[in-house]
Order: sequence, then C-alpha cells, then structure tokens
Amino acid sequence: MDGNQLLWILYPIINPLFYIFPKNHDMKLVFSTLSLLGALLLMGYGAPNTNNLNKDLNMENSKKQDSVLRHVVLFKFKANTSKEDIEKVEAAFSALPSKIPQIVGYEWGINNSPEGLDKGFTHCFFLTFHSEEDRAIYLPHPDHKAFGAILTPHLEDVTVVDYWTN
Repeated sequence: MDGNQLLWILYPIINPLFYIFPKNHDMKLVFSTLSLLGALLLMGYGAPNTNNLNKDLNMENSKKQDSVLRHVVLFKFKANTSKEDIEKVEAAFSALPSKIPQIVGYEWGINNSPEGLDKGFTHCFFLTFHSEEDRAIYLPHPDHKAFGAILTPHLEDVTVVDYWTN
C-alpha cells in the first residue's frame, strides 16, 4: 500500500479530528491520537480474516463428510461373447460388495440410452467408497483380481472414471 492509499483510508478518520481538537490544543495530543488510530487501523488491515478461514475449513470438512468417492466402470464385451459368459461376469462383479467391505454402495445396469453415443459400451458398474484409502484396498484385493480373471477373456474395452461427489 502506498502513501496515497493510506491517506485516503485515514482521511475519514483524520478530518473530523480537526473539529474535535481546536487550533489552540496541544499538537502532541493531536499527533498521539492520530498515531494511535493509524496504528490500530493498520493492525486490523493486515490481520488475516479468521472468520473466512474457519468458514472455509468448516466447508471443506463438511464436504469431506458429505462427499463419497464414486468408481464408475463401463464394459464393452467382445462381439463373440455369449450371453451366458456376460451373465457370469455380471454375477461375479455383483458378488464383490459381499466380499470387499470397503465397497459401501453398488449398482449396475445395461445401457439403454437412445442417443447412440455409447461407443459399444453396454454395461455400467457403479461403486461407492468412503475414501481413497478404501478404493486403494479394493483395487489390488484378491477378490477383485479373481473377478478380473473372469472378465478379461470377454472384454474388448473398459473405461473407468472416479470422482468425489459434490
């Protein structure tokens, strides 16, 4: 802050003081009062606004408490995969939540969008975790790896998207 900015900030405070202190008053008293007011103003001007900081921290903590981690998996099966093999994959994926306690939410479905933008992906599996640590346990979990062994021979492509809910 330069001197001109400081003068504009202090002017509304200083100007009325000339009416409070007539010309015959001791200038030391006027200067002391102005110095004290200026120091108080500058101390408050540079201090961090802890109200906003606490508000931001509370909002972030609230977001973490209310937010969950979604793990979205889309499968495109090979053209020669039988209906029975696809059903085995569906059943194997659906068994994971009972085997891996870190999965706190699970649903799945088959694409029925009329938009024609699916690029051949037919199956969507939607898992929910409370934390990235829970997801980190899930990914290398032996039951997840065993599911991968059932899936891989029939899989043409996969897309995975993870996100924190807002």
